[in-house]
Amino acid sequence: MTSKLPHTGTSIFSVMSALAVEHGALNLAQGFPDFAVSEALIDLITFHMKKGRNQYPPSAGISQIRQSIAGMHQQMMGISPDADQEITITSGATEALFCTITALIHEGDEVIVFDPAYDSYEPVIELQKGKTVHIRLTDGDFSIPWDEVLSKVNHRTKAILINTPHNPSGAVMSDADMLRLQVLAEDYNLFVISDEVYNHMVYDGIQHRSVLQYPALAKRSVAIYSFGKTFHATGWKMGYVVAPAEITKEIRKIHQFVTFTTHTPGQFAIADFLLEPKNYTYLPDFFQRKRDLFLKGLEGSRFTGIPSKGTYFQLLSFANIMQKSDVEVAREWTEKFKLAAIPVSVFNADGHDGHYLRFCFAKEDATIQRACDIMQQI
Repeated sequence: MTSKLPHTGTSIFSVMSALAVEHGALNLAQGFPDFAVSEALIDLITFHMKKGRNQYPPSAGISQIRQSIAGMHQQMMGISPDADQEITITSGATEALFCTITALIHEGDEVIVFDPAYDSYEPVIELQKGKTVHIRLTDGDFSIPWDEVLSKVNHRTKAILINTPHNPSGAVMSDADMLRLQVLAEDYNLFVISDEVYNHMVYDGIQHRSVLQYPALAKRSVAIYSFGKTFHATGWKMGYVVAPAEITKEIRKIHQFVTFTTHTPGQFAIADFLLEPKNYTYLPDFFQRKRDLFLKGLEGSRFTGIPSKGTYFQLLSFANIMQKSDVEVAREWTEKFKLAAIPVSVFNADGHDGHYLRFCFAKEDATIQRACDIMQQI
């Protein structure tokens, strides 16, 4: 048969996690916590299951969770999306991305994507017979080279896909970045797809800047979020999309034929959990402490890197240690040192290898310390 994704294989996340299991390695590769979900949230799911809330909810999500999300956005960003017409619950951010790209992109459309880029973007664009236009973020600080972006926009450009806070680099887009994006999107009539799944994880007093906070930008943007990331429950696969009503209408058309809806008791539980802002406002301090613990444990080692400004990932350069490819190093160290990380070159369409590995610090303190002890010996 002819493959619709002939160049797509098993994701690097699955590959490295399998290697970690095979070699009994500490897994700082795939982005999932090794600590528990809130007991209060678990109790809420149990409560709603026992209440019999186990059948199909509305396709767009129950009213309660959409109202709670609107309240959270008011608390965090000073904006309040329309719960009925602008918020849609999805089965994780991956489904949200799929439905959004499918709704907006047609054959021949071009989408600008910034490398290193999360691996689910391009395959979905390809399935719509669109073209991904890759622009590499600036070496070192992983900032957006706006002059190059301007040079790549043409009459076929339909959308720009951004990711802030950025996976894998931990870079965070600034107010100046958003204003540049707003002018560009308006001037060229572009959609903006904004992957903001790590929006609660920003450090050192930096503020997360959302496309939703810029009125002219919000009119043409889709913002995508993940409760799995926010509440340490990646296996629940629950996310949501915020977009203007006319875009939301098109996204929901796709969503109803992909998953139709999402886990009912989970929706009720999260709706209740979001009513207490303390259940999410603690996250920046919580994860910054883990980032700092990780970096403190690496002092004196041969690894180098700029402290992550957001996400729960830290990039570290091994250029002072060896000059092998990052893929070789990741595989070798998983087997030899029992420590798994993600090679960053796999996020680049051109395979550019800056000798970086990505480490996840959403781990118990003891796990972080064990990883640092290993890395001090490398």
